Amino acid sequence: MTSTRPFQMNDLFRFNNVNLDILTETFNMPFYLQYMSRWPELFTVAEAPDKSIMGYMLGKSEGSGNLWHGHVSAVTVAPLYRRLGLAKTLMEDLESTSSNVYNAYFVDLFVRSSNSLAISMYEKFGYVQYRRVLGYYSGDDPEDALDMRKALPRDKHKQSMIPLDNPVLPEDLEW
Repeated sequence: MTSTRPFQMNDLFRFNNVNLDILTETFNMPFYLQYMSRWPELFTVAEAPDKSIMGYMLGKSEGSGNLWHGHVSAVTVAPLYRRLGLAKTLMEDLESTSSNVYNAYFVDLFVRSSNSLAISMYEKFGYVQYRRVLGYYSGDDPEDALDMRKALPRDKHKQSMIPLDNPVLPEDLEW
């Protein structure tokens, strides 16, 4: 049976089976350590009975006023464990913590505009395409991102999910 738990320091040496996948954004060590120290309750691991890492959620809280929200920096599941509902479990955990601990208005995430499988999955989880961020992903293959959002109970009228008409540039993002 799968269990979820907080990410631990030693997990940094055990999650290659998840991070080496081409669809997974990877970060440098200080990035993971910052999340572990600042938002430990939003950095969660899904673990198999044999203690192997099946996937993880990396999130944070940020913003101010009615833009106070939970942010999904990464949610990823190892290829061997996909289509078991783990991403949904990890997302629901972050949404619950964002609502119950941080009293956030919404949860947002950025996804490559070409990643139709992920976009479809997030839409099934109740997220909407809020806006396009031009050139968000840089490197050898630059690409736009979609900023997707899901309102939490604090946003009773779902104002945070009303899509914007025009795309924005990365430097125009609020946080």
